[in-house]
Amino acid sequence: MAQVTVRVGGYSHPVACQDGQERHLTDMAAEVDKRIGALKAMGMQFGETRMLLLAALQLADETSDLSSENAALKAGGAVAPAAPQAAVAAPPSVDPALVRRLHRVAEAIEAIAATLEAP
Repeated sequence: MAQVTVRVGGYSHPVACQDGQERHLTDMAAEVDKRIGALKAMGMQFGETRMLLLAALQLADETSDLSSENAALKAGGAVAPAAPQAAVAAPPSVDPALVRRLHRVAEAIEAIAATLEAP
């Protein structure tokens, strides 16, 4: 088992992976770091945990969209084009209400996680 140290959001994280998967792991970490950079560019100033959560939610949303597109393609249906990522992450289009809503969602998720971690 290989050990790789990745840097995400300005923090270093040692992560284990299968031998030969080091490059793939560092590429994935770079994608997460890119998402965190975009969040910071929008003016979001949260702690590491919340930033990682928001980046993970973005990636999960994108994965969900891709899964839906894949299912539609397999079924022979048409696929509506997704919004370009650059337009989603552009600071001028930031909706303050959306930022507040994401903040509340993140707090709710953290509260749930805290109850799950409690002895």
